[in-house]
Amino acid sequence: MGAPSRRLDLRAMMAERRAVVAPGVFSPSAAKVAEKVGFEAIYFSGAGFSNLLALPDLGVTTMTEVARATHEITSRVRLPLIADADTGFGEAVNVARTVVELKAAGAAALHIEDQVLPKRCGHLEGKEIVEADEMVKKIIAAKEAAGNEVMIIARTDSRSVEGMDSAIERARLYARAGADMIFPEALESGEEFEEFRRKLKLPLMANMTEFGKTPYMKAGEFERLGYSLVIFPVTAFRAAMKAVEATFLRLKSEGTQKGLLPSLMSREEFYRLIDYYAYEEADEKALKAAKRLGRRA
Repeated sequence: MGAPSRRLDLRAMMAERRAVVAPGVFSPSAAKVAEKVGFEAIYFSGAGFSNLLALPDLGVTTMTEVARATHEITSRVRLPLIADADTGFGEAVNVARTVVELKAAGAAALHIEDQVLPKRCGHLEGKEIVEADEMVKKIIAAKEAAGNEVMIIARTDSRSVEGMDSAIERARLYARAGADMIFPEALESGEEFEEFRRKLKLPLMANMTEFGKTPYMKAGEFERLGYSLVIFPVTAFRAAMKAVEATFLRLKSEGTQKGLLPSLMSREEFYRLIDYYAYEEADEKALKAAKRLGRRA
């Protein structure tokens, strides 16, 4: 399945008026697991990617790094991918190029946010937001570059900075600028999510991260509220890092991995995940063909 088909699939899912759940993936292998267990879409988190590189989520990764990592994932799975484009990696002209590059990398959708650089995790204090007209300019540039191929999601962090009224007003403005979806970040209650839904007619995205300002809500709750997309951006990454730490501690104390075997993905399981045997078969087929040509020479 090519990128255009994935993009059409995402739009079709959104049109069904149900909440599409997209877990955050931080590598092609993690994306393969998401596909295997039956998710319909995946999310590539800026926080997850920067943290994977042992860097803070302050917008320090570059557009080319994000585009390359996006392509590495989309080239290995058939699922539509929503990409985190942070603040768009610059001004409006930079945003346009970001959209072009992420579109070429196979993203079905991407979101840009209205924070001032250096941006922060949406659930931390100390954020600043740009003037609304600056964000509007970025959305217009993004839509022009995207055409009808990539969904442009406008994220606003104004709830934590200026309050709910400002967040809703900005969301309405971003909708008029052409955003396909609105992402209200760091809402603090189910009632706030419900208020956003009442006052916005555009599709909405919810961020169900851990250890933040948003209470833990199930995907079904967001669906009942009328949200189109729910992301779990760094859940898998945090689980993986905790497992790595526990594994290393036990390996250091016991000097063997034998007791860890029941908790490890086996070689065979991983080979099946990445379709290892198809590569072997292709190599064997090429070798046989080469031998046949050699005998004819």
